[in-house]
Amino acid sequence: MSEARRRRSLAGVTQISHQRATAPRAATIVYNSLRDDIISLRRKPMDLLNEKELEAQFGVSRTPIREAILRLSDDGLVDVFPQSGTFVSRIPRRALYEAILVRKALEDTTVSVAVEKITPPGIRALERNLADLSACVHDDDVTAFHIVDNEFHKLISAISGFPGIWSIIEQVKIHSDRYRLLTLPQEGRLARVIEEHSAVIDCMKAGDKTGAAAAMSFHLGKLLGEVEKAEIWDPNYFVEDAASPLASIEEKGKNL
Repeated sequence: MSEARRRRSLAGVTQISHQRATAPRAATIVYNSLRDDIISLRRKPMDLLNEKELEAQFGVSRTPIREAILRLSDDGLVDVFPQSGTFVSRIPRRALYEAILVRKALEDTTVSVAVEKITPPGIRALERNLADLSACVHDDDVTAFHIVDNEFHKLISAISGFPGIWSIIEQVKIHSDRYRLLTLPQEGRLARVIEEHSAVIDCMKAGDKTGAAAAMSFHLGKLLGEVEKAEIWDPNYFVEDAASPLASIEEKGKNL
């Protein structure tokens, strides 16, 4: 083989390898961007995801767009209808309830452990977080409030010495994040969250494991109580799973 031909062959192989390596990265970029848009409600339930528009927006081919959509479908964030298109999914009430239930169980544990390991720097970090939440309220910035709120819970996991628990929580709280951003603008809600966080911090400072766990349980348990109230659900944003244990319990209650 001549040197020129060998170089052309190598160039072709390199180009193909580059394309194969680039496609997954492009799909990940599209996936992460769309996922963030959906969770933050920049793309709302029932919004259409047009593949051609996404290709133009991200400057990529159809393949990474479709790969990203498949991943979003696996997450339960989009519904794909072959003859109609791809739409941002409504929030499934059953999955929302389960996510909050799992999160509550994990965080009741981490805050109890964190009380045993809390240090003055940890207390100061929690108090700074509380001040940052108040600043978000002053600025009327619900999106920033949600981010700082998450940082509070992540910080407690870090203080407990088990930061990986927060990683697990992040995997299950996709729909609860969407729910939170829908409900945080309700009058008085931000102030209540700050009060509940403050109660957790006060117990941690006092070394009160039982009190800290109870305060965290109350904080997250209120979300469970809300999810049980069927009258709050807007069908444009939420969908009821008929196979849900929660739905079955409610149906039995109606028949009593």
